This record gives sequence, structure tokens and C-alpha cells, in this order.
Amino acid sequence: MPKALITGITGQDGSYLAEFLIKQGYEVLGMVRRTSTINFDRIRHFQDRVTLVQGDLLDQVSLLNILEEHKPDEVYNLAAQSFVPTSWTQPVLTGEFT
Repeated sequence: MPKALITGITGQDGSYLAEFLIKQGYEVLGMVRRTSTINFDRIRHFQDRVTLVQGDLLDQVSLLNILEEHKPDEVYNLAAQSFVPTSWTQPVLTGEFT
């Protein structure tokens, strides 16, 4: 069974991709940030079929640990700053991980 890691799994695009990959027979890992307020509404209906792992795109060690531990076949980076006003007030941070 192929394994995919999706960053931004709780966002619109990440949740749609996760649902699609599950239907294709994938094992899906979803990376969520430790420090964020996570909204599981978009993945609630299939949350029991994904493995959520904590990581941060700005923390290379956490990324390497996830890759080493879970060994995904595919990685989809869909994480982004989803709140536009924050992107304007924190442009450097937004650019670093988006």
C-alpha cells in the first residue's frame, strides 16, 4: 500500500487530497503543526483513516524525523498561511513556509 504525507491536511486542498488518496488505497499521514489551533472539521468524516503527525515546516529536524520514521512514498506540501490578514502583518514568516 503506498503511503503519502500531506502537510496542510486540515485545509481545503489537503483534506480533499487526503480523501481522494484514501479512496485510491493509500495510507495517509497528515502533518499538523504543534503550535497551531487545529480545526478538524474538514477531515472529521475520515479522521479515523489517517495518521496525524506533529511537525513544523520551519523545523527541519521535525520534518526529517517524520520522513525517517514513516518513510512516505509521496509528499504533498499543501501547508500555507490561510488567514490573509496575518500574511500581510507577518510577510517574512508567511513566505518562509508558504
